[in-house]
Amino acid sequence: MRLNPLLASAAALALAASGLSQAQASGQTPGQPAQTGAPVEVEIDQGVLRPFQIAIVPFTGERGRDISDVVSGNLRRSGFFEPMNPAGFIETGLTLANAPNFPQWTQIGAQAVLYGGVTTRADNRLDVGFRLYDPYRQCQLVSYQFTATPEQYRRIAHKISDMIYQRMTGEPGFFDTRVIFVSEEGDALNRKNRLTIVDQDGYQPVFLTQGDEVIMSPRFSASQPDEVTYVALGKDYSRIYLYNLTTGRRESLGEFDGQVLAPRFSNDGNKVAFSIIRGGNTDIYVMDLRSRQLSRLTSDPGIDTSPSFSPDGSMIVFNSDRSGSPRLYVMRADGSGQRPISRGGGSYTAPSWSPRGDLIAFTKQSGGRFSTGVMDANGGNERILSSSYFEEGPSWAPNGRYVMFARQTRGGDTRLWTVDLSGRVVAQAGYNGRGTDPAWSPLLDAPADNIGIGQGPDSCPS
Repeated sequence: MRLNPLLASAAALALAASGLSQAQASGQTPGQPAQTGAPVEVEIDQGVLRPFQIAIVPFTGERGRDISDVVSGNLRRSGFFEPMNPAGFIETGLTLANAPNFPQWTQIGAQAVLYGGVTTRADNRLDVGFRLYDPYRQCQLVSYQFTATPEQYRRIAHKISDMIYQRMTGEPGFFDTRVIFVSEEGDALNRKNRLTIVDQDGYQPVFLTQGDEVIMSPRFSASQPDEVTYVALGKDYSRIYLYNLTTGRRESLGEFDGQVLAPRFSNDGNKVAFSIIRGGNTDIYVMDLRSRQLSRLTSDPGIDTSPSFSPDGSMIVFNSDRSGSPRLYVMRADGSGQRPISRGGGSYTAPSWSPRGDLIAFTKQSGGRFSTGVMDANGGNERILSSSYFEEGPSWAPNGRYVMFARQTRGGDTRLWTVDLSGRVVAQAGYNGRGTDPAWSPLLDAPADNIGIGQGPDSCPS
């Protein structure tokens, strides 16, 4: 990862022996964000990132403190930042018209200072401005102003978080996104699952189905963030649906001779690849959504499933047990050139191609444990990011630097978790209810009333 010189010089990525904490709720009801409430210890593997000390001054004006609180929670969860306790701030009352008193911030060890303010227009819309400074170099890193309705304050906070993350790390942010997954309620004998969507920080969950079908494998379209696909199982059917999140329209891809599994869009949104169980065999097919033409890509006696397109659409990774145990294979998008790429022991399933194209995430079962790992697109440099009693179903954040997956305890409780590519920060995701099959959305577009954006000068060299 290419880092801002300030971040690198501050040793923000240095290893430390101490643990990294994040906010998580205790005793929250399902659907409430996990990051509210008392701090909780975050699982650490192989050391820990020393987070970047950022002073976030509470924003002024309507919804101002709410916005700065959301930004603080986002940055903390990334693992790169540790928002400082405002009780230790020497300078207070910062306004957008003034630069910080830099020595007062370096004195308390702040490596960046963020502050902002909200003004309310006559039409009740909010102008939200912020500034981010480097107190050591005494220069402005970035400033922006957004205009939106009061109801969109969380979206504004996520966009601010994305801008800070990108300015400080050199990588795109991932906060203004949503997660679609299968939420679970009830016990093993009377379990209800529903297609559910939630903001990446766990807020604003919405149930999209009623619980009268078994829902599996929801996935976003990378080119159309409002389009998702998933499998619904009824008493006498299995169907792949396309669902538009804006209109609520649900459309079946048709009736197939056999059970359908694991649909996933191509990155341009024009195709869906999936598996069909037919005559005791499971093979991969692809449907062109424009013509509805169906093509069969595999035809061996093994179980071929979980196809995932490369970002450029030229290749597909999938898992197959044709060699005796599940391994990862790649093939061209037309089904030719099938070859194995996983090389280690154990069983490999649920591959997912990174949106950057450089890595493939997977689930691996070995030695009585399940792991979430990544490997190069050619199968090299395999490394495990997280291991536990049971975990599965990795899904990439749109910047290709974080992976979300489902983790189950021995008691059968399944939650959504995230891990960064270093494998050193593993934490429960924002949603605190039970869930499986997570899929991360692309970055969202501006809200319907069009957020107005004005950029200020950036006086710090990159």
